[in-house]
Amino acid sequence: MSIVQCSLNQIPLGKRCKVTQLNSTGSIRTRLQDIGLVQGTELIPLVKSCAGDPVAYLIRGTVIAIRDKDSRSILVEHDEE
Repeated sequence: MSIVQCSLNQIPLGKRCKVTQLNSTGSIRTRLQDIGLVQGTELIPLVKSCAGDPVAYLIRGTVIAIRDKDSRSILVEHDEE
């Protein structure tokens, strides 16, 4: 198995991944860090809304919705299967 890096919005539902980098700036970066999205945090995309945006993620035992435009700025890594 190899490790693949991509943006969070590219991770399929149910696939565990780990944050490697936040490329957002300003208040959204602060908000993401406040909810625990820092380097090394594991998360799982759980459910997409009916329109496909936002997506609910399990982060540190809490389910949090993140908009697609914000998830594009979060780099993650996962095992390639």
